[in-house]
Amino acid sequence: MAVIAEKTSSRRDFLYLATGAVGAAGVGAAVWPLLDQMNPDRSTIASGVPIEVNLAPIAEGQIISIFWRGKPIFIRHRTAQEIAAEEATRLSDLMDPQADADRVKAGKAQWLVVYASCTHLGCIPLGKQGDWGGWFCPCHGSQYDASGRVRHGPAELNLPIPPYAFVDDKTIRIGEA
Repeated sequence: MAVIAEKTSSRRDFLYLATGAVGAAGVGAAVWPLLDQMNPDRSTIASGVPIEVNLAPIAEGQIISIFWRGKPIFIRHRTAQEIAAEEATRLSDLMDPQADADRVKAGKAQWLVVYASCTHLGCIPLGKQGDWGGWFCPCHGSQYDASGRVRHGPAELNLPIPPYAFVDDKTIRIGEA
């Protein structure tokens, strides 16, 4: 009789444990969506999160486009000739005067980072176009130089510079200055 009582007791303990485990899993499965929905969605997280860009694969003279916070950004690896030409530009020749050195990070003049939206109506200009070899907006004819400064309107403002900082020589973080 003692052996039967032990078997019954161990079966009953197993059933209690199994029922408890299934119940706990069910409660967890029901509660998880309620807790998870309190987190911000991916687009909200992505809208303000800084991004890192590896500059190593960008060849000299190349322009790449990326998106940050839903806005296009140009990263241009400028040549020594482009830098020299932009540094030699007289501020009196510019519609929105700004020195080239004020548009790049000190010691990193080869890297230009600007928002890729024409300051006239928000079109995306074409790179390495126009009379100054910078950008040309085909919608209304605005032209920018290789420093992103407006040289011919109807746009009246330079391409804006997003907040960014160099993490190291070959990486920038856009979203932090």
